[in-house]
Amino acid sequence: MRQACSSVNCRKRGNLNQRQSLLSAPAIMIMPLALCAGILLLAGSASAQTRDHLTDPETDLVRFYRELDQRIEVFMKAIDRRFAVINGMAQPSSKKLMKDEPDWGDLPKGSRTELLGDIAGILDEAITNIDDVSRRDEKNPMISRSLRKLTAAANGYLAKLAVLKNQARDVDEQAAIERVADNANDIIAVGSKLPPPSAETDKKKKKP
Repeated sequence: MRQACSSVNCRKRGNLNQRQSLLSAPAIMIMPLALCAGILLLAGSASAQTRDHLTDPETDLVRFYRELDQRIEVFMKAIDRRFAVINGMAQPSSKKLMKDEPDWGDLPKGSRTELLGDIAGILDEAITNIDDVSRRDEKNPMISRSLRKLTAAANGYLAKLAVLKNQARDVDEQAAIERVADNANDIIAVGSKLPPPSAETDKKKKKP
């Protein structure tokens, strides 16, 4: 009889096997991400589930931007704001993508565990947005462009998480770190399958 693996290892092995089998079909390249991220978020604490992962002004910003790549930029900045609060660092630049962009409002508040839970939720929403566009228009050039941005950011998140992991104060914080890391790794795994960016140059120039 094969030795039983831990629930975490089984989950990761299952995700990897599923991803490898689906990535060969470009039309559904993004779809496994939303499923994996949704399952991971269900593992959070009850308090994390009742907390909105975006502030009201941040939600307004997501609604304001209809283009996928701009929405991904909003999600990435919302994540950077939380890492800055956690690490006691200066907030990222508040340069607006458009002149009439809504204000970002007050900084997100909460414990380290809650802010990390926010980040996991934001990554999940970013994944869902990419997945939704891919279902409607799999050839949309913004899909790979947005995923490439998110993949680059996810690599940076893993570096920050490595530092936070050594500073984790309790099991809830450790679990929140793992949820963020799992989402980031899922994004990187799919993003690594993208074609070189030069293949999209002409399409990007034709964007209306």
